[in-house]
Amino acid sequence: MKHLVSINQLSTEDILRLLDRAALFEQNPNRKLLEGRVIATLFFEPSTRTRLSFETAVNRLGGRVIGFSDAATSSSSKGESLKDTISMVGNYADAIVMRHYLEGAALYASELGRAPIVNAGDGANQHPSQTLLDLYAIRKTQGTLYDKTIALVGDLKYGRTVHSLIVGMAPFRPRFIFVSPPELMMPEECKDFCRCAGIPFTETTDFTPEVIRSIDVLYMTRVQRERFIDLEEYERVKNVYVLTASMLEGCREHLRILHPLPRVGEIAQDVDDTPYAYYVEQAQGGLYVRQSILCEVLGLEVND
Repeated sequence: MKHLVSINQLSTEDILRLLDRAALFEQNPNRKLLEGRVIATLFFEPSTRTRLSFETAVNRLGGRVIGFSDAATSSSSKGESLKDTISMVGNYADAIVMRHYLEGAALYASELGRAPIVNAGDGANQHPSQTLLDLYAIRKTQGTLYDKTIALVGDLKYGRTVHSLIVGMAPFRPRFIFVSPPELMMPEECKDFCRCAGIPFTETTDFTPEVIRSIDVLYMTRVQRERFIDLEEYERVKNVYVLTASMLEGCREHLRILHPLPRVGEIAQDVDDTPYAYYVEQAQGGLYVRQSILCEVLGLEVND
């Protein structure tokens, strides 16, 4: 039984195979590979792009979707355990796509052995399908994944997308610039991972045009209000970095701006009209990547 719980479980060959398959789906997303299959989407936390792109992926592949987008409408609101929820849904579905607010929830669900589990985000831990679509966007816009300088900006403490992206990029000789306020710095375990993997990185609290001119990819993140216990701390840092079009003057021609979305003010509207904005196309690529993931966990071959 295949699961996608963490980006760490994927080899370089696995990553490239998933991205190559996504490119086939971009050429033709309507392949009836899931006819007769049922996929459950269990979202214990709110989601728009991840849930809708997974459900669209299932529909375009000819499958059926069951599940919930609000845990309040499920039996978990009555006190049902995650174990029982997964065990019951595993009776009905061929695979389960799950987002949960607890770190490690996807790993726990996979250990129950009821159905293939795809982690759609577990707390502040990981978001492997987002990482794969980020890699897809980087490869498509840069021509390669190798030897890129990437600035990660904003909430690096709680941002599961940046934690996963560091691991996903590790085989491809990246260089990172971590830009965050002191309260939201990259966790030490992520920096230790970079050190052990020989990935060069620098840290700064200054988000300046000089930083932007030195990079190939600018990965913006929102400050996540839902991760803060102290709302006063959130108010202090929520608008600490705002990217505007004027800050892009003199940047590299091939620079592309990515964002896992939703944005809440950290990218000004005037950036949308520049040739560097790629976050809408990035989200669109998530459909093809998630089609590839579903085929991977279900062991389905895709021909040209």
